[in-house]
Amino acid sequence: MARYKHYDYRQAKMLPVSYEQQILPGTFEHTLSYLIDEKIDLSVFDSRYTNDETGAPAYDPALLLKIVLFAYSKGIIHSRKIEALCRENVVFMALSADTQPHFTTIADFISSSSAEIARIFRNVLLVCDEAGLIGREMFAIDGLKLPSSASKEWSGTKEELAKRAQKMQCAIEQVIQQHRSLDAQHGDETTGMDQTRKIEKLNAAVQKIEQFLATHDEKLGRSGKPVQSNITDNDSAKMKTDKGVVQGYTGVAIADDKHQLIVEAQAFGEGQEHGLLIPMLDGTQTHLGEWGATLSDVKLAADAGYSSEANLKYLFEAGVDAYVADTNFRKRDPRFKDAERHKPIRPDEPFAKPRRDLKFQAKDFQLAPDRSHAICPAGKRLYKSGRHRDLQGLQTINFRAPLSACRECPLRARCLRYPERTKVRQVAFVTGRVPGKPEKYLAKMKRRIDSPLGRQIYSRRLGIIEPVFGNIRHTKRLNRFTLRGRRKVNAQWQLYCLVHNIEKLQRYGPPLTSRQRRTRRAAA
Repeated sequence: MARYKHYDYRQAKMLPVSYEQQILPGTFEHTLSYLIDEKIDLSVFDSRYTNDETGAPAYDPALLLKIVLFAYSKGIIHSRKIEALCRENVVFMALSADTQPHFTTIADFISSSSAEIARIFRNVLLVCDEAGLIGREMFAIDGLKLPSSASKEWSGTKEELAKRAQKMQCAIEQVIQQHRSLDAQHGDETTGMDQTRKIEKLNAAVQKIEQFLATHDEKLGRSGKPVQSNITDNDSAKMKTDKGVVQGYTGVAIADDKHQLIVEAQAFGEGQEHGLLIPMLDGTQTHLGEWGATLSDVKLAADAGYSSEANLKYLFEAGVDAYVADTNFRKRDPRFKDAERHKPIRPDEPFAKPRRDLKFQAKDFQLAPDRSHAICPAGKRLYKSGRHRDLQGLQTINFRAPLSACRECPLRARCLRYPERTKVRQVAFVTGRVPGKPEKYLAKMKRRIDSPLGRQIYSRRLGIIEPVFGNIRHTKRLNRFTLRGRRKVNAQWQLYCLVHNIEKLQRYGPPLTSRQRRTRRAAA
């Protein structure tokens, strides 16, 4: 019979551990530790502490920054879990020098260091630029919409919230009446206690709404019109995503094409991306200025979410070689002519939309040489119904079909968008621009991006920016922001973008062979 050596997993062994030897060269934690110890100026944190003469010693920001960034690189975002890992995981012990900071210290460091984190983000970019990782030839911008620590049920304009408080007050009165009726009938004591708790809950909700209305002004959008406020986090916003409507923030990033490094990152409490382009470009210009470059030196690609007349005017006047798609960009591309026909339909998806049959467009109608009439796909005549100027400054000729032509037409369902209520078809042909009216910037961008060179340049956008969000959201598991307020959420978003950039430095930067580890930082 075979015999084996005895073993027991329940035994314990005391091992001497050198924390410095746990941080192995070539790993993320080695690059992180090298950057913070030798490349990053952390004196920006010194002004936060006034304990040089009185008070207890503070945790070194270098240690806190290391364990937070390393935790984010592993998809760990909660401060309690980070605290536990500093006691149980040898790499966290090594990065924190076994100081074991409390979770409240970690949470306070993240939420109160927005200005310092922004400065560190710029410093890491400078290190990456010195290593030759930033090409500065083409940038791409896009946003990632994520929920935050806010409840969308507490959203509404001030008028809507006031109405909600009135409804709750009416509900309280009804419950009180029911409670009195129950007392008169000597009803069940348990039911009365449930009604009392319900009244207390409704009263607390009413007081919460009334306090918010008394201390906050109406929240206005970029157009100056009232938008929905949120009682739990008024900086957040409702936004549509592929997972439905969420209450949260949009994390926007601009990435370089050479190694997909993030050159600018900010979080905004806005669902619409039209108003986010200019603030992002202003921040990017600040970084480029430190490198001796300007926005006019690089190409920029953006999707249709950033297409607006104001944004394009800013880009053209600033001399930026930008390629911004519009909502109909794919429809004008002959390569995507049959894309809709091949698009699969998944009824099991909660937000799947039924496919609409393609309708006849103006190109399917024939314009007579003398422009006196037009012929529809069914061979019927449409007669001139006047001229008008559209929003793009183009002059058109309008044609309208007689009722007899459309009433019994077999192609009626394909010709009219709403066949059940639209009587006849109308079509307009563009004949030229309105004399003396300047061309819109949207039209200029359409002409630029529809060119063969424009399509080729814009096609690089996906490969530049989408891997960034794939890494942050899926590899690093950032599924939601855990803080409230734009300043705090912005700091959390920049920390995740810092992790992304440090990973690029680890993989593509020069080898880091020497390191002088900081043992203790003393005030100057």
